[in-house]
Amino acid sequence: MKFADRADAGRVLADALRRFEWTDPLVLGLARGGVPVAHEVALALGAELDVAVARKIGAPGRPEFGVGAVTADGEPIFDRRVLEYLGVSPADLASTVEEERQEARRRLDVYRAGRHALADRDVLVVDDGLATGVTARAALRAARQGSPRRLVLAVPVGATEAVQELSVEADLVVCPKERSDFRSVGRFYRRFDQTSDAEVLALLEQHRHH
Repeated sequence: MKFADRADAGRVLADALRRFEWTDPLVLGLARGGVPVAHEVALALGAELDVAVARKIGAPGRPEFGVGAVTADGEPIFDRRVLEYLGVSPADLASTVEEERQEARRRLDVYRAGRHALADRDVLVVDDGLATGVTARAALRAARQGSPRRLVLAVPVGATEAVQELSVEADLVVCPKERSDFRSVGRFYRRFDQTSDAEVLALLEQHRHH
């Protein structure tokens, strides 16, 4: 069972979320791939849409291999087990952390994101899938700083282990399709191309006129 694309996954996720009662919900799509999913959720719940930005910190020489994540401000989060396995210390990654933090700030500026207050409302952090969960964890911790009434992580598909680990960070984790044989998010989608900045901006623009 594969999702056709991120919009399809968003509709499946929205169905799972309709079962709950929401108080003044705000949906935060994890840029960039989480935004088309979050767009469908926000439409279904009649919620406002905004963007959360958490950047993956890549291993030295293997930038695609995430060992941590960082948001525009706040401390970086590392997967300690992976660092130990690679024999890398957080200090070794200081310049990468700074680059990714600058990129997170740049994206927030581009998207004009973070304009909605989170306090005393249900905040749903949405991504297109949960593999290691390290970027989601950084986004949840950043959102928690805004004192939401309830902090929710919602993903259409996720690795069982990551879902369990993140249920400590979020008040509720909703994941319709949990898999123990996860491997990668992309294998659960028929179409899984990169989401562009232009797409993110277009989706945000639609919600501003709702």
